[in-house]
Amino acid sequence: MMDHLANTEINSQRIAAVESCFGASGQPLALPGRVLLGEGILTKECRKKPKPRIFFLFNDILVYGSIILNKRKYNSQHIIPLEDVTLETLPDTLQMKNRWMIKTSKKSFVVSAASLTERKEWISHLEECIKHLLSKTGRQPCREPAAPWIPDKATDICMRCTHTKFSTLTRRHHCRKCGFVVCADCSRQRFLMPRLSPKPLRVCNLCYRQLLAEKKKEAEADRRQTEPVPSATPGYEPSSGDESDKSDDDRAEHWPADSEFYTSQVSWSSFHS
Repeated sequence: MMDHLANTEINSQRIAAVESCFGASGQPLALPGRVLLGEGILTKECRKKPKPRIFFLFNDILVYGSIILNKRKYNSQHIIPLEDVTLETLPDTLQMKNRWMIKTSKKSFVVSAASLTERKEWISHLEECIKHLLSKTGRQPCREPAAPWIPDKATDICMRCTHTKFSTLTRRHHCRKCGFVVCADCSRQRFLMPRLSPKPLRVCNLCYRQLLAEKKKEAEADRRQTEPVPSATPGYEPSSGDESDKSDDDRAEHWPADSEFYTSQVSWSSFHS
C-alpha cells in the first residue's frame, strides 16, 4: 500500500485533477487518508456494445466515468467502495480480450484491458486494496454479488421462453435478478430488492417465483422465531380440598471510432509510486 502518499501535496494535486475533469457533475473525492493509486482506460461491456471508460483506483474506492475528452473532461461518474468488490478473471472472446468481472452487491460488469500485463496490474492492485480494507474493517467479502447484464447482442431471442424474437417492435428487457435478456411477456413482474434499489425492479417470471418462494420461506422463519417457546416445566395451579385438577390452556459519451485499443503498443494504464 502507498500510505506514505496520504496527505502529500502530489497526491492532493492528482485528486484535484480528477475532480476537475469530472467538474460539477462529479462528487468531491478528496478525503483525509485517501490516495490515488492509478488510472487508466478500460473497455466496459455495456448493454448495447463495449465502450471505453476512464477508471481511477483509490485506496478505498474505484471511480469510473465516460470519456468526453481524454485527460480533460469526463462525466457519468460512478463510485464503488472497494470493500464491496470481488473479482473474477474471464476467458477471452472474439470481441474482448484480457477480461475480468468487477462484482459488487449492487452492480456487476465486465471490463477488459489493452494487454494481459495491464490486466494483471489492475487485478493485483485491486486485490491488494480490497484485502487491506477488509483487514481494517473486519468485514467479510461480498457474498451475494449482483448478476451482470448479458449484452443485447448476445441473443436474438428471449432467453426464457426461447421463442419470442426481438426486433424494432419487440424490445429487449433485462431481468434485474439473473441479468438475462428477456421479452416483455416473460418479465411483467416487479419485485422489491432493497439491496439493489428502493423501488421494485423488473424480473423474469422464473426469478419472480424464486423470489416469492424465498420471501415466503423467510417470513415463515421469522414467524417461528417470534413464537413463544413452551416452558420445559409444566405450569400447575395450586389446589385445595376436593377441587379437581385444572388443565393448562395457554399456547425487502464520445470516443474516436478508429482508436485501435488492442493493436497499439501504447500503455493505457499507469500506477503511481
